[in-house]
Amino acid sequence: MITRFLWNGMSRNLRLFVLLVLAIGIALPLLNQLMPRTSPFYVPAYVLQLVGKYLCYAALALAVDLVWGFCGILSLGHAAFFALGGYCMGMYLMRQIGTRGVYGNPVLPDFMVFLNYKELPWFWHGFDSFWFAAPMIVIVPSALALALGWFAFRSRVTGVYLSIITQAMTYALLLAFFRNDMGFGGNNGMTDFKDILGFSVQSDATRGVLCFASALALAIFLVISAAVVGSRFGKALTAVRDAESRMRFLGYRVEGYKLFVFVLSAAMAGIAGALYVPQVGIINPSEFAPGNSIEAVLWVAVGGRGTLIGPVVGAFIVNWAKTYLTGALPEVWLFALGALFILVTLFLPKGVVGLWGQIKARRAQPA
Repeated sequence: MITRFLWNGMSRNLRLFVLLVLAIGIALPLLNQLMPRTSPFYVPAYVLQLVGKYLCYAALALAVDLVWGFCGILSLGHAAFFALGGYCMGMYLMRQIGTRGVYGNPVLPDFMVFLNYKELPWFWHGFDSFWFAAPMIVIVPSALALALGWFAFRSRVTGVYLSIITQAMTYALLLAFFRNDMGFGGNNGMTDFKDILGFSVQSDATRGVLCFASALALAIFLVISAAVVGSRFGKALTAVRDAESRMRFLGYRVEGYKLFVFVLSAAMAGIAGALYVPQVGIINPSEFAPGNSIEAVLWVAVGGRGTLIGPVVGAFIVNWAKTYLTGALPEVWLFALGALFILVTLFLPKGVVGLWGQIKARRAQPA
């Protein structure tokens, strides 16, 4: 009943787009498993891994769009929520290695043995169970967003000041996680994962399931986001974006609207990070880099801010270009990224998704 209500409340284009995302998540793993390697329809494992990674990035971009496109909060710290979700998954995966590690310690991960840890830190307890790690993937980023948002929004910090605070947060976490005594692997982070839920993370079948799980998560996020922005709450959220002072004058508690969407967005980013880690095989402090948050904002801008579909499209376009250029011409990528940002700002204010609307509007203008 609820699912049908949410589905019917979405626009036709968004429903078709959700079906496309699910089709990609189903078709690629099936083509990998069912087609012979000599077939032109065979999908190699590295493509599954690459598409799965792009789907996680798209989910992160959607999370950024939810707060920036519909609430006007330009967050430059969403990489922190993404990385925290990834670290929670990494902790679970490290606990699954057991005696198969280099040092053969059944309890302590290899990096802890190397750093002369005598016992498992208290915050690692419970991560040997997936059913403990799974809620932590949501709770940890959400708790950070709740704490930051509570103080920032109650203090009426907005605009560039809020952006600076979120960027400072992720940079502080970057520096903290670099420390070996934090208990998260320091500069090297966590890697050499073996199993997830008893299945090898290196097998093609597991990669196919993870790719499908990423597509399913993105589809669910699209449905949830559409339900939020299409509701009365969403209308008020947009009003907060466009005229916050007027909403305050009318008696609305603006802080509550901002805090809800900020925490929801952080939870989405955390889940995206958790799905990302087993597919790339590593998590380290570089995921907290402020540049990652800025790139996520760029994905939203390229695709189309405030469109839901746009951030997903932008994430795929930019990351495909990054994969191609860093492989062929690695020294060109940063220049291309800067040029892309300038071009989008000047000529595509509504992003790639809004390009068709711009073309139709120009055609409709009298000569």
